[in-house]
Amino acid sequence: MTATRRSDRRPADGSPVARVCVDVPLAHLDRPFDYLVPAELDEAAVPGTRVKVRFAGQLVDGWLLSRADDSGHTGRLAYLEKVVSPEPVLAPEIARLARAVADRYAGSLADVLRLAVPPRHARVEKEPRGDQPTLAVTPGAAAVDPRGWGDYPTGPALLRALTDGRAPRAVWSALPGEDWAARYADAVAATVAGGRGAVVVVPDARDLDRLDAALTAVLGPGRHVTLSAALGPARRYRAFLAARRGQVPVVIGTRAAMFAPVDRLGLVAIWDDGDDLHSEPRSPYPHARDVLLTRVQLAEAGALVGGYARTAEAQLLLETGWAREVVADRATVRARIPAIAPTGDDPQLARDPGAATARLPSLAWTAARDALRQDLPVLVQVPRRGYLPSISCAECRTPARCAHCSGPLALPSAGGIPACRWCARVAAAYACPECGGRRLRAAVTGARRTAEELGRAFPGVPVRTSGREEVLTDVPGGAALVVTTPGAEPVAAGGYGAVLLLDSWALLTRADLRAGEEALRRWLAAAALARPAPAGRVVVVADGALAPVQALLRWDAAWFAGRELAERRELGFPPAVRMASVTGPAEAVADLLAAARLPTDAEVLGPVPAEEGRERMLVRVPRSRAAALAEALHSAAGARAARKAADPVRLQVDPLSLF
Repeated sequence: MTATRRSDRRPADGSPVARVCVDVPLAHLDRPFDYLVPAELDEAAVPGTRVKVRFAGQLVDGWLLSRADDSGHTGRLAYLEKVVSPEPVLAPEIARLARAVADRYAGSLADVLRLAVPPRHARVEKEPRGDQPTLAVTPGAAAVDPRGWGDYPTGPALLRALTDGRAPRAVWSALPGEDWAARYADAVAATVAGGRGAVVVVPDARDLDRLDAALTAVLGPGRHVTLSAALGPARRYRAFLAARRGQVPVVIGTRAAMFAPVDRLGLVAIWDDGDDLHSEPRSPYPHARDVLLTRVQLAEAGALVGGYARTAEAQLLLETGWAREVVADRATVRARIPAIAPTGDDPQLARDPGAATARLPSLAWTAARDALRQDLPVLVQVPRRGYLPSISCAECRTPARCAHCSGPLALPSAGGIPACRWCARVAAAYACPECGGRRLRAAVTGARRTAEELGRAFPGVPVRTSGREEVLTDVPGGAALVVTTPGAEPVAAGGYGAVLLLDSWALLTRADLRAGEEALRRWLAAAALARPAPAGRVVVVADGALAPVQALLRWDAAWFAGRELAERRELGFPPAVRMASVTGPAEAVADLLAAARLPTDAEVLGPVPAEEGRERMLVRVPRSRAAALAEALHSAAGARAARKAADPVRLQVDPLSLF
């Protein structure tokens, strides 16, 4: 770069060169740039600080990554213009993590750092810091009570390993009725007792409040902070600085906490990793689970991936030997689960021939009536509005998929011809591979209509709704109907007497590879709120022969996750392979893929229509070629940006919305 400063501004003593990541969202500029440090900024210009520099004639923001004795640049160097704040907000560990995440998702370091470091709040920086506690082991701190994990044979060993300063990696399947927040608090307390810190990520604010209360009870006040985008600029930055300065050993939060700086990181944990709220909607679209597991590798920390259900990604961690399973034995599971029954099996159809088509079959109606008579609440889960249209066989309701690439079929209109949403091939002569049927159907039913129907069916019973407009945290233990959308189920005092899982086909037939996995995850989350049998009953309006329903009946998420992973290996779907989508104007998408030096074993699918008249193409490679795919796509995007291509494209690796 050409120097623009007067010659009397000499570099400072020590390391005169600053390596800066400029905050410019252009892929071809995704590398550090060298600047000279003037003498008056030498003390303030430490690695991790925010700076301002001249770049292409403009004053831009940047992060000072490191100081060096010399530069590989042969020309003259410009000087740093300003140190915005002497606060080193970017920890070295987070800088390395951000680089790894950018490479993993074919993004730029500047994009990731915008997610990792919250915007500066000058007034908060000037507030008194207070005393900084030590993370050293304190007398008696190692005596973390292991009885909460006593229902899981390997649970106490997990706590001991964390207390001893080791790095265990576990995938935990929680029992129904489990106080998962208390178990996470136990694991965090064991980590802190070993003199290390922890980061825990949960899907939403309700889960965060629950975990916050559990940690306060175990660690005491002031030993952890919550980090969430919903906190507001000042509170979020204050919590971030407390963690960065080492004032607290534990950070919990929603996905905003996945980059939280913590001294001597000993544990990263994520609850319910299948929830789509863990996926960042901004470029480069990282998933909290992948970010946290990358931190495990870089920091040699422990890991805890927990939930009532289990994702195929978590199952892959177990099958590769990267993590160990923490589950209860079958006798304990059977003692804790409610009585679960489907409505579509042969005995039910014999007693109630309309069960196959009714929204509220007699079995579900009877379960609700009996619970209400015992003055117990009833939870009714229905799919939320707004799902993408999906189609399935009208006879057996098997999801309709493309015969060429196994992608989901979609109907452009009521009288249109089904076509694949991945490779765009039409399926005019579609025949169901299960029953041979040729008719297709699509249906979704909303929560508000369900509440009205149930109010008429059970007059005089209070009806509460929990969903997008208002999400309830808890409800009293008396007789009431609680109608919710998935993920908004409130906790009932003492547990629900009955849980009704309606409109199951709206979940199972979504145009999504994860439809079965997501349906089971949502069913298990709702069923976990019921009382154990015989007081608690769960009725799922679905055919009992379906794999997700079988997993629910047996409360065996591990079996279903193993089955899902095996099928995805056979069909070539994530996480068995790595996929990327390229979306944009047709010419721009074709241009990027033509310029990309894709691996020789890459498979290109599409194009297919996307939103607003754009097109989407998919690229599929084996997992062993994931790094090569990301590098090829990022390099091609950089080449387009360097020549100032007019039409931008959206580059997304392993997009959850498609799979």
